[in-house]
Amino acid sequence: MEHTTKDRILDEALILFAQQGYKGANLRDLAARLGLSKSALYKHYKSKEDIWNALLDKMEAYYAQRFGSMDNLPKTPDSLEEMFQMTMGMIRFTVQDPQIILTRKLLITEQFHDARVCRLATKHFLEGTANIYAKVLEGMMDKGLMKKADPAMLAFSFTAPISALIHLCDREPHRQDEAFGKMEAFVRYFLSLHASPSAVTGTTL
Repeated sequence: MEHTTKDRILDEALILFAQQGYKGANLRDLAARLGLSKSALYKHYKSKEDIWNALLDKMEAYYAQRFGSMDNLPKTPDSLEEMFQMTMGMIRFTVQDPQIILTRKLLITEQFHDARVCRLATKHFLEGTANIYAKVLEGMMDKGLMKKADPAMLAFSFTAPISALIHLCDREPHRQDEAFGKMEAFVRYFLSLHASPSAVTGTTL
């Protein structure tokens, strides 16, 4: 897919907004970072707010396509090990993808100043991920891999500790290996605790 000037503008705007916040970001600085004049910038986007909303649209679509959403649910795993590998892959994407790191920083800093960002922060840090996993865990229950329980409550108890450790990676990047070790141990513990007896037989969890 061709990387257009509009795409370049949004890529650079993500970095600028994540570093300086919406109010602190200056379109003159954005244009200079792109090697464009301010008037050339306005040929692609009408205003700073226009860039901001286009950026939020792009990042929401980027996350949904690569991580998942209620309209793009992950495949229900066929085993506990597959669930473990899928979850750790999603965690690695969340922690290591440069655009997602910047987006998370932007959401954290701007959630108190912008109503849309507040909703997106709640979705990505809490409700959205829990809702996706509620569907995944419900599917695993239907396959006989997990004990029957309330999928929503089970998903909340699964995703909340992981989310806390992801934020630890953001705050203290030097502790990322430690956090990954804890997440791996937690995911295996959770699956072994809630798996059906037949699913545990013969597994290494």
